[in-house]
This record gives sequence, C-alpha cells and structure tokens, in this order.
Amino acid sequence: MSFDDAGMKLSMSDQTAIITGAASGLGLAIASKLSAHGVKLALLDKNIESLSPKGNISGVRYATDVTREDEVKETIDKIGNAFGRIDILINSAGIAGLTNMKSHETETDNVRLVFDVNFMGSYFTSKYTLPWMLKNKYGRILHIASIAGKEGNAGMLAYSASKAAVIGMTKVQGKEYAETGITVNALAPAVIKTAMVEAMPEEQVNYMTAKIPMKRCGTLEEATNLALYIVSPMNSFTTGFTFDLSGGRATY
Repeated sequence: MSFDDAGMKLSMSDQTAIITGAASGLGLAIASKLSAHGVKLALLDKNIESLSPKGNISGVRYATDVTREDEVKETIDKIGNAFGRIDILINSAGIAGLTNMKSHETETDNVRLVFDVNFMGSYFTSKYTLPWMLKNKYGRILHIASIAGKEGNAGMLAYSASKAAVIGMTKVQGKEYAETGITVNALAPAVIKTAMVEAMPEEQVNYMTAKIPMKRCGTLEEATNLALYIVSPMNSFTTGFTFDLSGGRATY
C-alpha cells in the first residue's frame, strides 16, 4: 500500500531536499524516491563526477567535502539562495573505516576520519541548514545512523561510536527544535545491501547478519520507504527518535 492509496497526500512537490552521500548506496536510493515525488534535489558528494545523473533522478550537483565546515556552509548558502528554501536534510554520507579489528589494533587517524565523516559531517550540515528551516518554521532532518550505534558491533569501534554520537545529536536537536515545526530523527538500519557493506570483510558482514532474526540483509527499497515517511509532512509528532530497521534485531 502506498501513502496515496491510504488516502494520505505527501504534498512534497514544492519542497527542496539536501542529500549528502548522494552518489551511491542509500543516499542515491533516497534521492530516487524523493525525485519520484517531485521533490527538488540538491545532491552532495565529495566527488562531483560520481554524481553524474542516474536513472530518473534530476537535481543540482554540489561537490562538497562534508568534513570541511567552510565548504559545507558555502554549499548550503548556495542551495538556500538558489532554491529560496530548504525543507529536508538527509545525512547519508558515511564510511565504515577499518573493520574486523579489536580496539587496540585500530589506527587513530582512521578513527578520527570516520568521526569526521559520520558525525562532524552531519553536525556541519544540520548546523547551517537549520537557520533556513527556522525561517519557514518547517523542516525535516534525517540523520542516517546504524544499529551499531545502539548496540556496538565488535570489530567496528570507530563506526559504532560515531553512529552512537549521531543518535545522541538527534536526541538533542529533536528537543531543541520541537516547537519550531522542525523534526529531527535518525534511521538505524542493521545490514543493508550497499557498496559500503560489500566492501567489508566477509567475516564482519557474517557477524552482523547473524544477529538479525530474519537472517537476511535489509533492502534499499525497505530503507527508502521508511525514510520517505520520516521526512514527509505526515511525520509531524515524532522527533528526537531513532527509527529501527533491523529485521527484528532491535526490540527496545
């Protein structure tokens, strides 16, 4: 059943969305879903060549390194001035870093890089997008977190801790802007079939999948369906919340 079949109208065709990590994986899939509903897209990724138009997705491309605050601010100001408004922010840019190793084996520079992309990137984009949303007293922010941020995956210190930080930020921002018409939520998938997961050691992926009662990975379609609801006008009374997408792994 679609939203329209249920008699609920999305009314998103006049909205503008920023999506980070839009060149591949979940970011690209969400971009396709929003594009199908008429949302105007600002697509961000570090390498603009990787943002070449794909399928039916149309949007303005911005080469932006989300770990650099000056670049993020400049890009968001360009988007706000070009479109006149920013209604949706989806932080999908993320990396796993080095995995399948114990904490004493981790490399400090790699841990710092994972935090810079996963947490600081989401912090920078929300910091500079929120003022645009406050102007219109409306906004939807979705931080892509992970079940690893709730439970911690052995062998994934940097990733798990950085996603825990994203969840903590979501709770704070949800409370701070609860009376402004802006909702801030997170999505915590278990294992979703993406290029990032495929690049992990097989042993690490098997470890994560074994924890899922459904005994399978989630699909991009399942993830984008939930993301669409979270950033839609229908999601008006849930904020500061982390939506699980875990095949039964998270039951709390």
